[in-house]
Order: sequence, then structure tokens, then C-alpha cells
Amino acid sequence: MSYLIDGPDSATHTYLFAHGAGGAMDTGFMNVVALALAERGIRVVRFEFPYMAARRTSGKRGGAPDRQPVLLDTFKRVVEEHGGGAKVIVGGKSMGGRMASMIADEVGARGLLVFGYPFHPPGKPQQTRTAHLAELRTPTLILQGTRDIFGNPGDVAAYTLSPSIRMEWMEGGDHSLKGNVPAAIEAAAAYIRKL
Repeated sequence: MSYLIDGPDSATHTYLFAHGAGGAMDTGFMNVVALALAERGIRVVRFEFPYMAARRTSGKRGGAPDRQPVLLDTFKRVVEEHGGGAKVIVGGKSMGGRMASMIADEVGARGLLVFGYPFHPPGKPQQTRTAHLAELRTPTLILQGTRDIFGNPGDVAAYTLSPSIRMEWMEGGDHSLKGNVPAAIEAAAAYIRKL
């Protein structure tokens, strides 16, 4: 497994930061967030799911994400390779954050931090991806743009979410929190430091 690691080795907090469905671990958004959190003393570990790693090796674009069991097993392996759940905060961008939310309780993660949770596919609010969020026990922060087509405030208000989940809305932000990334980074760093 290849990793991109930013931040001090001696950091008190390690954030395992997974990419979204369409972007690799070194996309602009991932780079900006990882480097900004590292500057704030947080160790950020990025990795790629097998389908994305295969794209990088082959140089080809396209191809669907791995099936969910492969994604979940990959994330669990990353947790193990970084000392186990009690030593890490899991999370990611969109799909990566969703996968983190599905393993957080199982691995005993210290916390869960998601940038742009994909509550439903765009234009299909009835196809929710929220069932497991009602029972989630891991302390969680979801940073969501108010204009996110995968789940805006009106959509999310109708969902049953666990009391362990805190939503923080980035005014005017889209699914990549465009227009409010600096505020999201500050909120993320503050959340991680409190764990």
C-alpha cells in the first residue's frame, strides 16, 4: 500500500484521509486539506483504494470504484497498518468518508471526519445512504456545503442521524465545499484537536 503522509511523526493525532470516487489521493482538494491540517500539527495519511491505484499504474482514466467489501477491507487494513482504531481518526472526501463511516465503530476509531458526505446520489434524494448513520457511536463531524447536490440542509433535516454526529454547514459550499474550504479546514482541525 502506498501512502502520502504529511505532518509531524510525533503528532498527537493521525487522520486517515480517503479520496472520493472520482479523484485520487493527490487531487487539488486532497492536497489543500492534507497540507493545511499538517501545518496545524496533525499527521495526515492518504491512500488509494485498489481501483484508483490501478488507474495510477496503468495511466488510464475511468473505471468504476471497487465493490463495497473491497473498499471497506482496504480501509480496515490501512487502520491496522497505522496502529489500530484507538490511535486514528478515520474519514475522507465523499465516498472515502462514507466508507470510513461504515468501519468507524467496528475498528474503534477515535473519531470520524467527513468532507462532503454523499447522503444520496445527485437528483435522487429518495436513494439514501444513511441507514447506518442512525446507530453510529463514533464521535463524528460532517462538513457539508449548503449547496451540496449529494445532500443539502433540507435533505439532511429529514434523516435520522445518531446523536454522535455533528453537522457543520459551510455556507454556499458545494460538494467540494468550494468557496468555504478554509472554514472547513479550521473546523476540521478544531474537531481533531478535541479528540
